[in-house]
Amino acid sequence: MAAQSGEPCTVYVFHRSPMSALELRIRGEYREMPGLRLKPEQAMRLWSLDRATCEHALDDLVQEGFLQRDDTGRYARTHSGY
Repeated sequence: MAAQSGEPCTVYVFHRSPMSALELRIRGEYREMPGLRLKPEQAMRLWSLDRATCEHALDDLVQEGFLQRDDTGRYARTHSGY
């Protein structure tokens, strides 16, 4: 049985934008698979994305320093802790 204090309770609900939710998903995949290196075409298939959305998300993560793009066009973690 819960005690009642008589004071109002505030509940905060945070909504993520679709892009931030996608970027969280991409981060999770790269964290789970430290050696993951994907070309945009592979990433598009993996996450069922159109080219513009995929490249936008990957480029955002490069700008944030989470990913880097190598000379072959593959995206990989900047540092995986190994």
